[in-house]
Amino acid sequence: MRTLAVVGVVVQHWTMPVLSYSDGVLTTGNALSTPGWWVVTWLSQVMPLVFFAGGAANLISLRRASSTRDWLAARLHRLLLPVLPLLAVWLLVPTLLRDLGAPEQPVAVAGAIAAQLLWFLAVYLLTVVTTPLLAAAHRRGGLATFGVVPAFAVAAAAVDVVRFGGLPQLAEVPVVGYANAVFVWLAVAQLGFHYADGGLARLSTSRALALSGAGFTGTALLVAFGPYAQSMIGMPGDAVSNMSPPAACLLTLAVGQIGLALAVRPLLTRLAQRRCVSTALAWAAPRFMSIYLWHMPALVVVAGVAVVGLGRATPQPGTVAWAATLPVWLAAAGLVLLLLVRVTGRFETAPPQRALETQTPAPLGRLVAAGLLGATGVLGLAATGFGNGPELWAALIAGAYLLTKPVVGEASREH
Repeated sequence: MRTLAVVGVVVQHWTMPVLSYSDGVLTTGNALSTPGWWVVTWLSQVMPLVFFAGGAANLISLRRASSTRDWLAARLHRLLLPVLPLLAVWLLVPTLLRDLGAPEQPVAVAGAIAAQLLWFLAVYLLTVVTTPLLAAAHRRGGLATFGVVPAFAVAAAAVDVVRFGGLPQLAEVPVVGYANAVFVWLAVAQLGFHYADGGLARLSTSRALALSGAGFTGTALLVAFGPYAQSMIGMPGDAVSNMSPPAACLLTLAVGQIGLALAVRPLLTRLAQRRCVSTALAWAAPRFMSIYLWHMPALVVVAGVAVVGLGRATPQPGTVAWAATLPVWLAAAGLVLLLLVRVTGRFETAPPQRALETQTPAPLGRLVAAGLLGATGVLGLAATGFGNGPELWAALIAGAYLLTKPVVGEASREH
């Protein structure tokens, strides 16, 4: 499920751009803003499934780990260290391109778009850092187990009340709306805990479909009678975005998508047991973060060559020309991504194992600080783009340093 969700994110991001280039200016549009295509986003906006599967995987791996400290060290290595080569590229390549005569505006657009998607890593870092605390509440049972998701849902709804005019004096404060980046996605990740425990996994197909129907019906009612946009991704020209900041209607969307995924779980299980599929899953699983981080640079390379270099504008979405061009576009971006992941994937797959085998993990407090610093730096870069805010780069690098700095003396005392 996690692999399909990541692939869904990548394919959607590669399909959306509508690009043209003239006189040094790159014009961008969104194919999913085509009238009526908003309905596709109710399934293609798979971030709810990413956080749901991530929450389940986090709880399963935490329970298997020898200690919370070892688990957190391994998870943060896999999330933070792969960002460093991406930072290095965006520190050097824009200057190189300008020196070679590339127009300023397309280079700036590429850096901004590639950085925007780092929001996911920032929020997921917070999800990982809080997993031990939420897992402890989940383990205690009772209201501590079943009250966490409703509590986050109520908080998300309260944020939307403020955001959409319930308290005008607070509605203009940007940080108020973005509090839902925590409330919405932590609630969905907590639903993953219930899957890991077997509760959701035991649902029959009919009950899973009923759950899905309830979720999508709730989403439809919120869109029809509430302040929410039809599209589950931000669209040019829309007065409201359901994703930036996240809106409470993403919770009902999550319920709909999770129910649908659970209904097809037997099919997915059989599919995953096929040798070719299991081989692909085994390759992709240790490289999820690398795939996510580099799929937009892969798109930038293809767009730079095809649109800026060769002057090939995107055909009108929905036309025969667009449908014929799309497979070639996706294949080209996929090939570039494979090459990038082949070079950079080692930062995700190799360092955690080496670090845990050759040195004692950092103290738990330092690990938490590393995660929070990393989340702060990444979130700032997502908001401002690459090339801005050197203090944001410093926060991210400081987090990586705290994570990898050797623990002096502790290993010798243990021996």
